[in-house]
Amino acid sequence: MVEEVVSFMAPHTGRVYCDATVGAGGHALAILEASAPEGVLIGIDRDEKALESAAGRLSGYGSRLRLVHGRFSMLCEILSSMNIDRVDGIVLDLGISSMQVDRAERGFSFQREGPVDMRMDTSQSTTAADLIDDLSERELASIIYRYGEERRSRKVARALKDSGRNGELNSTLDLAGTVHRALGKRSGARIDSATRTFQALRMAVNDEIGELEKVMEMLPGPLSDNGSIVVISFHSLEDRIVKNRFNELSRECRCPAAQLECSCDGALMEKLTKKVVRPTESEIDKNPRARSARLRAARRVRPRFKPGKGNSANES
Repeated sequence: MVEEVVSFMAPHTGRVYCDATVGAGGHALAILEASAPEGVLIGIDRDEKALESAAGRLSGYGSRLRLVHGRFSMLCEILSSMNIDRVDGIVLDLGISSMQVDRAERGFSFQREGPVDMRMDTSQSTTAADLIDDLSERELASIIYRYGEERRSRKVARALKDSGRNGELNSTLDLAGTVHRALGKRSGARIDSATRTFQALRMAVNDEIGELEKVMEMLPGPLSDNGSIVVISFHSLEDRIVKNRFNELSRECRCPAAQLECSCDGALMEKLTKKVVRPTESEIDKNPRARSARLRAARRVRPRFKPGKGNSANES
């Protein structure tokens, strides 16, 4: 949803923007082009392979591009290390990329044989295999239910623990096979029965919900006045977190009518999307992964003063 991201962010030359999930650099490229000739783009990603790909793709932008290895929950720390107080726009494209899924050695796909890994940042220690080994059956079922929305999570968790104890979870194909045996693999089903379990394990390994909650809690801090944030999510739980935070930050002022300056933290941001934005059919045709994408955007607003006697804005 590159066009939508650029439209809501409205980049200008001389401003600073952040793609906090830079990936292969698709959104970053569009922002750099739209903010030419002097706009600066800070690209953050926890996947070093993604940063290598972005660096190659965006090599022609020189000092206008700064790439950083890190989690987007570290956004304020990263900006501070660059002596930057605020940025004029942020984009978050959540979930995993096609590049990650297509590399069997990363362990994200149940269609390719690879290790039961699923780490976005390979420098972290805990893998999906570790998670299955270390969690109790009840804890594992809870994760599969919450993040995968799998109604038969207890059955799946029991099967995974049994396979693990028997030494039968040595690859992603083993993992998928265990889920298939537990739930059955119906021909013609819209999605593979292992999809939800793989999604849940991936989200847990990478603490994806915790990361999103942290960056949402920062808002509107890292944004300049009128700066925008655009979030693309692929999971109902992620979208709910974004929606609720945007609603909270855009609520009307509740200060007494006689109080000239707002002090209740109301209306710190303005929603740019009244409802969730979905990809167009043409985009889905080009990129089937975009089918479940949900985009929301909001903009930081300046502190507002209530009209009344003594307000300099109303004095003649």
